[in-house]
Amino acid sequence: MKKTFIALALIASTVTLSACSQTERGTAIGAASGAIIGGAVTGRAGGALAGAAIGGAAGYLIARSDRNGYCVYRDRHGRRYEARCR
Repeated sequence: MKKTFIALALIASTVTLSACSQTERGTAIGAASGAIIGGAVTGRAGGALAGAAIGGAAGYLIARSDRNGYCVYRDRHGRRYEARCR
């Protein structure tokens, strides 16, 4: 079971490092942290999944509120730009 948690942590850290925008990074970090905490507390995969869902939602909300009223968007060529949220 411990090896499973370590593997999940490594996968989550890879996803975190490859995320593009600040919001995506915050979501990935929240989900990874939630999965590790949920799995460690309950000792079950269900706890890790619930922790990932809750942590991902919290990470998204925190990262999105980083700069009030502005969001990061991508154009059709993949370039990132910041503008007022729609």
